[in-house]
Amino acid sequence: MPKRLVLFMSLAALAASSALAVDPAIKKQLEKLDPATRLEQSCDTEAMSRINQDGTGFRPDKVIAYTFKDPIPSDDRLEAPGAVFRSKGDWYHLSYTCITGPQHINVRNLQYKIGDKVPKDKWTKYYLYD
Repeated sequence: MPKRLVLFMSLAALAASSALAVDPAIKKQLEKLDPATRLEQSCDTEAMSRINQDGTGFRPDKVIAYTFKDPIPSDDRLEAPGAVFRSKGDWYHLSYTCITGPQHINVRNLQYKIGDKVPKDKWTKYYLYD
């Protein structure tokens, strides 16, 4: 399992229990990461939280920024055109643009678009799991 996926899984568990003003436990975990990983993890965590709160009917418990295409970082911004999220046992395409503060902890803006369900027969190829 890729290292950044393992880091995200522990952050996702913390985020599931918080409304997203950055929870002190999440902030502490994020501060341990290098800036690039922190940017990605902060944005993934915010996307998960926002989708949960926005009345979409989805209940994401995982977001991965790099599944179908590498994310594009620049300063305090991350574009993730090939992201995915898992909700109720199914994976869905996701794209988002995220802007953080200079420490890459507080998300200032997030725009996202939910795409189609990822067919189960493609999960193994993209390292997706139940």
